[in-house]
Amino acid sequence: MGFLTVLRCRVALALLGALIASGVFAQGAWPSKPIKFIVPFPPGGGADATARIVALELSKALGQQFVVENRGGGGGTIGVAAGMKSPPDGYTVFLGTPGPMVVSPTLVPDLPYDPTRDMAPVSKLATTSLLLAVPGSSSVRSLQDLIAAAKARPGSLSYATGGNGTSHHLAGELLKQMAGIDMTHVPYKGTAPATTDTLAGQVSAGVLDLHSSLPHVRSGKLRSLGTTGGKRTAFAPDIATLAESGLPGFDVMTWFIVGAPAGVPRDIIMRLNAELARALAIPDVRERILASGNEPVSSSPEELGAFIRDEIAKWAKVIKASGVKAG
Repeated sequence: MGFLTVLRCRVALALLGALIASGVFAQGAWPSKPIKFIVPFPPGGGADATARIVALELSKALGQQFVVENRGGGGGTIGVAAGMKSPPDGYTVFLGTPGPMVVSPTLVPDLPYDPTRDMAPVSKLATTSLLLAVPGSSSVRSLQDLIAAAKARPGSLSYATGGNGTSHHLAGELLKQMAGIDMTHVPYKGTAPATTDTLAGQVSAGVLDLHSSLPHVRSGKLRSLGTTGGKRTAFAPDIATLAESGLPGFDVMTWFIVGAPAGVPRDIIMRLNAELARALAIPDVRERILASGNEPVSSSPEELGAFIRDEIAKWAKVIKASGVKAG
């Protein structure tokens, strides 16, 4: 074997080693095929709508289609589990929400995933406040009225939510703990029937979705007692928060995040993060997300990881103190 042949072999081996080390040889130029975007809820809801807005922009930016796959069931845990257990090759991401991400780790026995271990955080996506409201015909006209009535008749007042263990339910339990009151939780199979019965006066109050409830507030069929976030929402800036209305420090948001399976290469995570931040800064994208009742917000992967850990710890305390059970 001649000197030039040996030299060429050495150069080729060195280049091959560099490609393998960088992940280019192993992965190809990412992305080289469509990327699955798992949404852990059925089509048509707020999570699905927000995911599809972002998926369209990511498809344009990366030159490969982001295919939204709705995989509902188990309060979001089935789709989230599928996302976390997918191959860590950068071709599957998933949408996360409070229930499966930070409530279920405490509430659900034998959960098949651990968000702090099995997820590579990508970015926050959007947040939204919930709404505490009473029927328009109610004699309760403020949060302080509700607290006073609940203290006068412990256990006689009720509040509706879209289900046991939802962020709506836990917001109600946190309200009870912070205000020192006792109200009866009435869970429904979704926020739509919970809203219907709150409108009809079948329950004393409801912790409801802000977006779908706001028209009823504007018409006077519901009376707002406050939004649940730590600050007023851009979607309804005229509505005061519960923190402003007598419960300082009350802060419950529902939110959407984007995650990937643990082990996805760092360069892919950072590319996804950068493209999400760019998409969420586009005025038209922001307007469409705001119109759905959500506020677009991005973060670094590290910020998202810390946020998830903090939220798990926060809600574990509320769940244990309230005695909330899965079901």
